[in-house]
Amino acid sequence: QVQLVESGGGSLQAGGSLRLSCEVSGYTYRNYCMAWFRQAPGKEREWLARIYEMSGRTYYADSVNGRFTISQDNAKKTVYLEMSRLKTEDAGMYYCAGRWGSCQGAFRLDDFNVWGQGTQVTVSS
Repeated sequence: QVQLVESGGGSLQAGGSLRLSCEVSGYTYRNYCMAWFRQAPGKEREWLARIYEMSGRTYYADSVNGRFTISQDNAKKTVYLEMSRLKTEDAGMYYCAGRWGSCQGAFRLDDFNVWGQGTQVTVSS
């Protein structure tokens, strides 16, 4: 059974940087797509970025492209989200998610069937 555990959230000022981690356990194959989502208070959960483990190919939402970077360390079975030039609107609960297979066209909540518990990010002005 695949399990995801996020860490790295915290409070910081706008313009700062933060790195989130998602530790993956419970599987040994690399045909897996990992993603990061964010849910701000009172808003729907939105997709931010995804990475296909086998190729390392990445995809980004327009709102974070150029500011956020998703990456992986296969030896550590960890996926990262490096966030820079943070804005107050980047605040929220950040979740990592996963699914078997490619990342092609995967950005909806129900495209992913494994979720972590989330890590909170607070950005002040």
